[in-house]
Amino acid sequence: MRFQYVLSEIATGLRRNLTMTIALVIVVAISIAMLGAGLLVRSQADTTKGYWYDRIEISVFMCNEFSTGAGCADGAVTDAQRDAIRQTLESHPEVDEVFYENQEQAFERFSEQFDDSDIGGIITPDQLPESFRVALQDPEEYDGVVSAVSGLAGVQEVTDQRQLLEPLFRTLSGFQLAAFVITGIQIVAAVLLIGNTIRLAAFNRRRETGIMRLVGASNFYIQLPFILEAAIAGLLGSLFGVIALFGGVEFVVGRFIAPNLQFTSWVDSSDVWSATPWLLLSGVFISMLASFITLRRYLRV
Repeated sequence: MRFQYVLSEIATGLRRNLTMTIALVIVVAISIAMLGAGLLVRSQADTTKGYWYDRIEISVFMCNEFSTGAGCADGAVTDAQRDAIRQTLESHPEVDEVFYENQEQAFERFSEQFDDSDIGGIITPDQLPESFRVALQDPEEYDGVVSAVSGLAGVQEVTDQRQLLEPLFRTLSGFQLAAFVITGIQIVAAVLLIGNTIRLAAFNRRRETGIMRLVGASNFYIQLPFILEAAIAGLLGSLFGVIALFGGVEFVVGRFIAPNLQFTSWVDSSDVWSATPWLLLSGVFISMLASFITLRRYLRV
């Protein structure tokens, strides 16, 4: 009998405050969608880092007859200097593999990259430097390798691909931070709206709650319908937010971004599925917590 009464009170509350309930569902949906977007941006940052970290190399360019600089004062790299550089790289604990590229191989790769450019027709193989391409065991630990070979004779320049990717990683981190900030604002708005909805519902049913107190009903029993109303609205809003995330990933990322920007792997529906339980629970928990705090502080039922 008590369970049926709670259900009837929930139905009555949702019907009386339909406009506020719809507004609550929309705000929760936006909040959960933004929270999910923040989680997806973080997942995308991790995916991009993992994709590129496996491909990050250090390039050690050696002197040729056109090179300038302190390391190239004696002209082009000699066989002894080349062997010394290779030995230094191969003996370094952070180095996984070392690949040698001569001037002809460098010219072939250069020609492929600049085939449609005017510069491709004026560069000759002897103008390009020999190089060692170094794969690291841990791409985070590159400073030691760079320091070990930078001052060796015959070394013109040492470049690390990670330096080229840092702006991309910082941009992704900025997007992630912005998404979480907006999520925080939306959650605050949702909490305030939940509080207003619950106060309005309690005001409309103040006679019923007064009678329940007179007959000895506990505070928990009186508060339960209001809390469950908020939970239902939070669940509906969370579902709509998750559906919006699926739509965004499928149509925006899957059909537009991923096919046109193939320099990395992109998040997909599986990432949304993995985050869905947490997003649904978050929406319900925030709604129930906000309603409980409102009842304790303002309604004093």
